[in-house]
Amino acid sequence: MSLTIEQIVEETRSLPHDVVIDLVDRILLAAHGGQTAGHEKAWSETVHRRIDEIEKGTAKLIPLDDALAEARKRIGR
Repeated sequence: MSLTIEQIVEETRSLPHDVVIDLVDRILLAAHGGQTAGHEKAWSETVHRRIDEIEKGTAKLIPLDDALAEARKRIGR
């Protein structure tokens, strides 16, 4: 028996947050493949650079509500 997407989403509502995150991660990996060592290194460097920029005060930070509003505007919601 196959579950519909709506049924799957409903089932996840009763799961712990970390389990849902793991599930989404696994689905994305299955659909798009894993990262190469080069990808992991590039992401690690980017994350460390951005943390440095935030700590030094050189990054332009945007409040979450503003960022979400802009994202919704861009996708037409």
